[in-house]
Amino acid sequence: MELKVLAGSANPALAQRVARELGLPLSEAELGRFPDGEVRLRLAESVRGADVYVIQPTSPPVNDHLMELLLFADALRRSSARRINAVIPYFGYARQDKQTKGREPISAKVVADLLERVGVHRVIAVDLHAPQIQGFFNIPVDHLSAVRLFAEYLVREGLTQNAVIVSPDAGRAEEARRLSELLELPMAMLAKRRTGPTETEVTYVIGEVKGLRPILIDDIVSTGGTIRRGVEALVAAGARPEAVVMATHPVLVGPARENLAHEGIERVVFTDTIPLSDNPGYVVLSTAPLLAEAIRRVHTHRSVSELLAHQGPVDPLFSNA
Repeated sequence: MELKVLAGSANPALAQRVARELGLPLSEAELGRFPDGEVRLRLAESVRGADVYVIQPTSPPVNDHLMELLLFADALRRSSARRINAVIPYFGYARQDKQTKGREPISAKVVADLLERVGVHRVIAVDLHAPQIQGFFNIPVDHLSAVRLFAEYLVREGLTQNAVIVSPDAGRAEEARRLSELLELPMAMLAKRRTGPTETEVTYVIGEVKGLRPILIDDIVSTGGTIRRGVEALVAAGARPEAVVMATHPVLVGPARENLAHEGIERVVFTDTIPLSDNPGYVVLSTAPLLAEAIRRVHTHRSVSELLAHQGPVDPLFSNA
């Protein structure tokens, strides 16, 4: 079965890197807008009988990028593609994954239903905001993790001496645990409570951080307020004001850049799941090799779960390769 890779407009640079890793050209599509702003799409080559992977994070503007992805899937289904795979490095609409108060939608479930309805056969995502989103789908979901990328970077840069891995909340505790095991470092966690839809308050630090460099790992940085307040709480608890902030998805809205410029933050590390229009010196790690390997394994019917096996500790020699 022929393998084809298509790109929406959300992150064409990442799609190009993934295609290059696979040794393939990006398949051509005509993507634009009608005068009233509606998405206009036409596949520019045959996909009949092909195994097609559409690379499209649903990052801001999320509604536009989501609609593009749905139209790609519909066009592929109507063009007799054999398998339609949605590669969604950043899965938007993930924050409302449950009802916390009455009369709220479960937005992530709505998106899952839409993707299935238009004919998507499989989803490949990186660091879902809530792992239970996988259960909203009745099709396979390969949930990849950027933890190994972060671990290799920290070893390569020599940032693991006298350090502690910090989870910004209970929801990220599993990823923080994986990173701490890979690097054989202690772990701490911030206890926080939500004061609004986008606002949180750090109440206390769980674990020993005094005299250590805090390495915070998160999935999304949106406004950066939680990160800034977390760093302030860690420094107040005795941590060194040399924090390394690592997050998979740089949504970065509102005062995010100001919050990440806090004097207690030494370095900010993201991945390229969302393109940065303005980069004031952040480190960006590429997820292209990870996504390409996942695509290669799905296409050849090999295990993808092996990519999730966090065998540690990380070998510094391997990390420098």
